[in-house]
Amino acid sequence: MIYDVQHSNMMNATNQNTAIISQQYQDNQSALTAKNPQKNKGIPYLDVRKFTQKLHSMSSATSTKKCARSIRIALQSAGAKILNHPVAAADWGRTLQTIGYKKIKASFDQPREGDIYIINRTQKHVYGHIAAYTGRQWVSDFRQNSHAVYKSDQVSYTYYRLA
Repeated sequence: MIYDVQHSNMMNATNQNTAIISQQYQDNQSALTAKNPQKNKGIPYLDVRKFTQKLHSMSSATSTKKCARSIRIALQSAGAKILNHPVAAADWGRTLQTIGYKKIKASFDQPREGDIYIINRTQKHVYGHIAAYTGRQWVSDFRQNSHAVYKSDQVSYTYYRLA
């Protein structure tokens, strides 16, 4: 029998630890739901901090031309359930929306941790580009100096933020 830890000294150590772990689990679950209210709306949970940390840890100083792969792996490590995904970065918009991101007006002057942008296809870059803001800088498969990684004025951006 398990008694309330705060009101009984009649538990043995095993039961006390079990009760404490159970209470900690409940507290953690409540905190996660409070931090991420979309969890209650059927949208998969995504830990933005884990996402940005994983992305940063995987990135290199220069491009490996695998930006979509880096974003996907980092999102999955943070809890995103991505089963079918596009290869081209330019095609990732619908996938982002499926995991809880919303398309918004570009906010390069005030990005938030976890924001993602997509550069749509150009004649020179047929796969486009995708990157996320870590809280300090834009990162894809490499640590970028800014969001403007293509040297053309003919690029168009689509910007996403976790809802």
